Amino acid sequence: MQVKILEHNGTKLKFVAEGIDFAFANALRRTMFGEIPIMAIEDVDFEENTSGLFDEAVAHRLGLIPLLFDQKMYRLKEDCKCGGKGCANCEITFVVEKEGPCIVTAGDMKSDADAASIDPNIPIVELLERQKLKFSATAQLGFGKEHVKWQAAVVGYQNFPVVRVNPEKASPEIADVCPTHVFEKRDGKPRVAKESSCILCMRCVEASDGVTVKADENSFIFTIESVSGLKPREIVESALDVLEQKAEDFLAEAKKKL
Repeated sequence: MQVKILEHNGTKLKFVAEGIDFAFANALRRTMFGEIPIMAIEDVDFEENTSGLFDEAVAHRLGLIPLLFDQKMYRLKEDCKCGGKGCANCEITFVVEKEGPCIVTAGDMKSDADAASIDPNIPIVELLERQKLKFSATAQLGFGKEHVKWQAAVVGYQNFPVVRVNPEKASPEIADVCPTHVFEKRDGKPRVAKESSCILCMRCVEASDGVTVKADENSFIFTIESVSGLKPREIVESALDVLEQKAEDFLAEAKKKL
């Protein structure tokens, strides 16, 4: 398998993986968003809430706030030495105590641990004059397949597009028809400029002769946008580790039966 990076920044990674099939591509995608442990708020203990939202609504919002955390520092509760009772190795506690008028944000959540919200400006609830909000919230690791609040990333993939143009037959208008600007006009004739941007909509093929677009069934473009405290590269690496471990477990079980 060969990998080529197309785009990479703090929250988004786009790459081409060559030499794989649909089964592996889909397994990698499902692992990235569903089987990587992510920190999210699970339990909330309200001491006072006179805001315009019920406790359940505030707790739901808290659970969906993405949290920054050290992936190597925390364990799943079921794998922790505390036996799932909750300790500093498997839980993070946040506290909030605010009185209106103000907007309570994720930045108001305070913790002794090295953890915080990805964006401190995420609003939780607005407090009017004399309204109060006081609670403690406990975050723990979980998986996206259990609840969306533990989803590591938004992941999508498509076949790599193979775009070919005969400049003598193709109309220059395809450069204007293409919604993702795959083509450019050079000397009055259309040329392929950004093949990887093609979304296989086939508008160019419908608009003119001399254009062929097909999907490479053994090459895929992956787009990963992190919605958690992990970087896209960490998400990909963790997903590959999970798949490798599953393969090893499968082989071990198969050898017992054979």
